[in-house]
Amino acid sequence: MLGTSSLSPSRRRRGYLLAACAIPGLTLALVPFRDSLALATTMPTFLLLTVVIALLGGRGPAIVAGLAGSVAINFFFVPPYHHWSIADPENVVSVVTFVLVAVLVSWAVDLAARRTQQAAESAARAETNAAAAHLRTAILAAVGHDLRTPLAVAKAGVSGLRSTAVDLTAEDRHALLVRADHALDRLAGLLEDLLDLSRLQTGALSLRRQAVSVDDVLSGALDDIGVEPRGVILDIDEHLPPVLADPVLLERVLANLITNAQRFSPAGMPPTVIAQADAGRVLIQVADRGPGIPVEDRERVFAPFQRLGDTDAGTGLGLGLALARGLTEAMGGTLVPKDSTADGLTMVLDLEAAGKESPA
Repeated sequence: MLGTSSLSPSRRRRGYLLAACAIPGLTLALVPFRDSLALATTMPTFLLLTVVIALLGGRGPAIVAGLAGSVAINFFFVPPYHHWSIADPENVVSVVTFVLVAVLVSWAVDLAARRTQQAAESAARAETNAAAAHLRTAILAAVGHDLRTPLAVAKAGVSGLRSTAVDLTAEDRHALLVRADHALDRLAGLLEDLLDLSRLQTGALSLRRQAVSVDDVLSGALDDIGVEPRGVILDIDEHLPPVLADPVLLERVLANLITNAQRFSPAGMPPTVIAQADAGRVLIQVADRGPGIPVEDRERVFAPFQRLGDTDAGTGLGLGLALARGLTEAMGGTLVPKDSTADGLTMVLDLEAAGKESPA
């Protein structure tokens, strides 16, 4: 109980400072009136100040204030004045009681602080455990369906190629290989999403911010997802400054946003990517012409394993937007949804523009 204080070091320092200033100050203020003030009035005044110091700084400052207060009372307010002896035995009891009350009050404050800290830690652990349990449940559900589906397709393709019961033409073998290859690519992408989400949540994601060209990163993202000509409309400012970002992570964010916009864009109405500078920032807007998302559901799309309005199990785990926001925030940016000028939804990626002092 009387071990190390549970209060913060800064709080204890403030308590010591108050004890060092307030006890002498109160003594100087009351000494001129000691002949007219009874000890029963002076002592509760010092005790009240000690309680205040205990509430602020805990046990250590309260004990110092209690001892300093008892010394001040004995030396300045208990006859004979300016002597360490106490003539009246009742005054001895009063001074000892004063010190004991100061110690007990400081102990009570420290105990309350310790229990408050323990309660906060227990609540944080419970919240973390609940979040981890939710993530484990979602991952198990994903493994039971979304991850198993491409694995089953790849297994069926390989088994078909190995089978001797059916004579396969060259076209049949090519088709099976293509299906297996696509399924394995999709499986690799799902596993990479899960690993990245795990790294984000544990703070283990490596990050290297540098000045990068939006044009270059956007070209890499379009090549990575295999966008066909005219599959995305680009409107990039010719004088767009570079941004401070990790080029690999930014390419991943843009690829996820464009893929998501393509999924919800009607045929013949490709998504639009607009990039422009704005007061030291660079805004990259990815807009689709799909059904949009109600305002009350927009934050939910950034939660892992959410696929609002999407009942097609082949669309993946619903990690794209969750990863996009997590990676964006890791790079010091923001990702928020807003209404498009026409129908659909626009995702606004806001990143810091790289200045002249930024690393190349």
